[in-house]
Amino acid sequence: MTWLKVIGCVAAGYLLGCFSTGIVVSKAVAHIDIRTKGSGNPGTTNMLRTFGWAPSLLTFAGDILKAVLACWLGSLMLGEKGSYLAGVACVAGHNWPVFYSFKGGKGVASSFGVLLFNTPVIALSVLVLNLAIVAATKIMSIASIAAGLLNAVLSVILLRGKPFNMVCGLILSAMLLFCHRENIRRLIHSRENKLDFHHINEISRKK
Repeated sequence: MTWLKVIGCVAAGYLLGCFSTGIVVSKAVAHIDIRTKGSGNPGTTNMLRTFGWAPSLLTFAGDILKAVLACWLGSLMLGEKGSYLAGVACVAGHNWPVFYSFKGGKGVASSFGVLLFNTPVIALSVLVLNLAIVAATKIMSIASIAAGLLNAVLSVILLRGKPFNMVCGLILSAMLLFCHRENIRRLIHSRENKLDFHHINEISRKK
């Protein structure tokens, strides 16, 4: 890997990650900055609680798409390793965007986009687990944390023959868990909020 291409992968991925889909969508649909509502997080879950299904799904899709685009650009520069490098940088940009005082989301959707591009088997596995846990508990953070842990386990099992890729997979999980540290504290003390799907459906019908 040449240093110029490495820098290009990291820069392209990070800058793409800094694009906040949630902020753009919330201003477009309601002329409101999502960071002033609910948890203040510009991610899918806060969008879901605040604006309902359609804006939330748009945010989810946008955050996945920017990660996929970052991976694709990275792959053009450095192949498979470039894809992982740009993907990790994209998630870092999403979580700590320079344009928003380094206060961003938690990287769940963007991490999924990186996995979807690079390891569809892991992506599908974490998606199924995430949906199953949300359906059972109605607590998104449990599902996200469990998905991050599953990604770490599967990265070690499936990518052990490619150490660089495996380490990048572990970094994705580490960033996700770090960004959920407050959720983990609330879960320990049984203070984490559940998703109120009745309320979400009501909000969605009014939009």
